[in-house]
Amino acid sequence: MVIVAAVDRSDRADTVIKQAEVLAEAFGDTIHIIHVLSTSEFVDLGRTKAKEGDSIDLESVKNVASNIAEEAAEPLSRQFEAIGLMGNPADEIINYADKKNARYIVVAGRKRSPAGKAIFGSVNQSILLNSDCPVVMSTDN
Repeated sequence: MVIVAAVDRSDRADTVIKQAEVLAEAFGDTIHIIHVLSTSEFVDLGRTKAKEGDSIDLESVKNVASNIAEEAAEPLSRQFEAIGLMGNPADEIINYADKKNARYIVVAGRKRSPAGKAIFGSVNQSILLNSDCPVVMSTDN
């Protein structure tokens, strides 16, 4: 089976990678590290001369997203697959996990105040509510 590690460009990606590695070792699974870019994020990264609203090559976006996933995997000591996707992050992560029959999806949580702990970020909340497989919320205490 597959452990899907959903990473963004923040420092929290390290905690996702570490948790995915623990799960993969425990179950003998492979790790797929996913980063999802929207078209606007791709343009904001400055890796294209396109402007918001211009036609953008889907493969270019996926390649950049895959490179970001690969960079996040640096602390990983086992084999992995870096996956770049484009679109709505929650939808793309859930769809990918469903296609791969993932054992777990690992996402990054954030330190929050006691009142804030009841509310997750919109991507994490959507993944938690809509995923058919278990979701592990990894936090760096």
